[in-house]
Amino acid sequence: MHSTLQDIRFTFRQLRKSPGFALTAILTLALGVGANVVVFSVLNALILRPLNVPDAQNLYQIARNHHGWDTQSYPDYTDYRDKNTTFKGIAGYAFSNAGVTIPANGSQQSTVAQIWGYEATGDYFDMLGIRPVLGRFFHASDDHGPNSAPYVVVSYGFWHDRLNSDPRAIGSVIDLDKHPYTVIGVAPDSFHGTELFMWPDFWVPMVNEQQLEGSNFLTERGDHQIYTIGRLKTGVTPQLATQNLNAIATQLAKTYIEDDKLDAHLIRPGLLGDIMGGPMRSFLIGIMLMAILVLLAACANLASIFAARAADRSRELAIRLAIGSSRWNMVRQLLTESVIVSLVGGAVGMVIASFLLRVLSSWQPIAQMPLRVAVNPDASVYAVALLLSLASGVLFGLLPARQIWSIDASHAMKPGASSVAAFRRLTLRDLLLGVQIAICTLLVTASLVALRGMMRSLNASFGFNPEGVTLLDTDLGLAGYSDDQSITIQKRMLEEIAQVPGVTAAGAINHIPLGLSNSDADVYRPDTTDYRMSNAVTDAIYYSITPGYLQAAQTHLLAGRDFTWHDDDKAPSVTIVNAAFAHAMFGDKSAIGQHFKRSAGHIYQIVGVVENGKYQSLVETTRPAMFFPYAQDTHSNIFFVTRSQRLRSEITPSLQRIMHNTDGSLPYTIDSWQQSLEFALFPSRAATAALGVMGLLAAMLAVTGIFGMASYTVSKRMKELGIRVALGAQPLQLMRAALARPVLLLLCGSIAGLVLGVMASGLLAHIVYQATPQDPLVLLGVVLTMTLLGTIATLVPARRAQNVDPARLLRED
Repeated sequence: MHSTLQDIRFTFRQLRKSPGFALTAILTLALGVGANVVVFSVLNALILRPLNVPDAQNLYQIARNHHGWDTQSYPDYTDYRDKNTTFKGIAGYAFSNAGVTIPANGSQQSTVAQIWGYEATGDYFDMLGIRPVLGRFFHASDDHGPNSAPYVVVSYGFWHDRLNSDPRAIGSVIDLDKHPYTVIGVAPDSFHGTELFMWPDFWVPMVNEQQLEGSNFLTERGDHQIYTIGRLKTGVTPQLATQNLNAIATQLAKTYIEDDKLDAHLIRPGLLGDIMGGPMRSFLIGIMLMAILVLLAACANLASIFAARAADRSRELAIRLAIGSSRWNMVRQLLTESVIVSLVGGAVGMVIASFLLRVLSSWQPIAQMPLRVAVNPDASVYAVALLLSLASGVLFGLLPARQIWSIDASHAMKPGASSVAAFRRLTLRDLLLGVQIAICTLLVTASLVALRGMMRSLNASFGFNPEGVTLLDTDLGLAGYSDDQSITIQKRMLEEIAQVPGVTAAGAINHIPLGLSNSDADVYRPDTTDYRMSNAVTDAIYYSITPGYLQAAQTHLLAGRDFTWHDDDKAPSVTIVNAAFAHAMFGDKSAIGQHFKRSAGHIYQIVGVVENGKYQSLVETTRPAMFFPYAQDTHSNIFFVTRSQRLRSEITPSLQRIMHNTDGSLPYTIDSWQQSLEFALFPSRAATAALGVMGLLAAMLAVTGIFGMASYTVSKRMKELGIRVALGAQPLQLMRAALARPVLLLLCGSIAGLVLGVMASGLLAHIVYQATPQDPLVLLGVVLTMTLLGTIATLVPARRAQNVDPARLLRED
């Protein structure tokens, strides 16, 4: 202990004597540790840490084996719930939005806002084991058929912000879509539902689904809209539970032959199933690996600095050996110095990371939805930060410490002892710098690939043109209108919007492509009588549109005609399909006039073909799509698509006036279509931002590493350079002698890193639109970036080498 304290005191004296070295080492490690803490905190919050409910490790979501089938129908849910033998309980939930009206001072107040929440089965809270802060939760015993449980549980945030934290709110009545609901409970502040991104405002019993959504999926076995989650019994493995569920599914498929692809598998809940969870897990693991590479680059940089410092102290260390100090004592002192530097650097990195994580936790990426990610660091994050700091200290401390065993005390103490020979062979510092440059080039390549993909996404062909379009989003169901009542009001509103000065085209659609919601259906040939899923020719995403939508969206009509208002419920059922649908169903034949059936068996005639587009995500493969007339496929929710040559701010007052005249209590949002693409662009932007930060950190580490090597090389060879100048060496020859090795290491490391970047960046294609490292601009960008970094890093050492004064150097010797 006494020796350790002596080493610690000596370390602080040494660091005080070299503040530049200490500051460089601490900040370098702080960058590496801080980046890892931030990424690990996100990984921990979204992937590693279970949901914030009791016994969360035994919770599983029940999904289907087919990709994208992560939801179940309500009848399937009830069969799984009642017939399984491996779960303590199974519950279901679906997302819902509603217009809320809160009474105040004995009078009805205008609708406060559009809010988002869960429709949950009666056993939802009991299965999770959650207890309310106030009041009670609803239970299965409250369900007595459709619309039989007019109860609402509100979130702690809703109770605090909108109900003023009033305990008397329990028992009060609020209106959801003009239907009265009694507030029976307040959820805990720590509970935000069973999806990590979605922080709901309320929970209502699912049996009230018809009131809130205007539909009734409770009896439709083919309508898969609910997420199903269950808690395993003690001692039951996921494999055994999966076998039990599939036995039930096999029996159901025999009974309900139209649902012949019914099966089940278990996945971890919290990330909207595997549709979002799969890419999210892959991406976060990839970013974590890149963060570890940043830390390794930082360690390589520090190891190189410490090795150079140990070489500079070779005479001091040789004297200590000569007067009786053991090599082990000197190794221990160097390790103490590196560990102290690493702990201080780790602490600084943790402080920086904590600030960034607080900002990230308060960030709401999409204003229209309560999307948030709680990434506050917990004990495991602090433990990882400490472990990384200690491991880094030992790693970059041990490598220079090995120099102690190769010190020749008699040679090192000789005046004028030169180490020029060492520069003529490959050293440990050379290898460390080469590895560091390769890692940094890999990260720069990945960041440029993401940036290039982001640029492509902003200029991609979506099958519609969002520029110059204003969206008015509303839902007449929030004011209690049925779908059938809505069509008349929507038609009148659309006519008024088309008459607004400056509007060149106007139409409407129930869900915008690349938006938050989409629906798809199986498609059959017109002579099909057996509607099993396996008999479907294809499945296609579908929308309801009004006349004028194609012109407003600038979706090109390739063949046939557009809809008219005569295509109503009294006219033959017609549809417009995209080119991918036409090819999948009819090959090279013309699709105009052809017929097909949807899963319900109804026959539709194709009257138009439009261009392909992007519907669910930017990275999706081309998929079939159908468009139905709004008058034949009515919905209360609607997006009015208004194309105008005027600014959005100039036509917004007119749209607001139309909404006020229609129903002043209706909540609505007015945005540009480009702003509404934030949800679709969010993965690409997040990937670009994360990889951009990694690339920036890598660039900083590359500059410091090359600068350190170049400065050390020039410093050690000053006398040799002075002699060369005295003998008539030209500036170019002098530069080659001084900087050949750092430049060669930069070239070799950059080539290796570029190759690794090309091999490892396939992961980005799942997140970033058309991300490819074979892009000539990406390759050119990497070359130019590394050249620029090398130029910046060697500029000062190069000037120092060119300004060498041989007379002064010889006098000093």
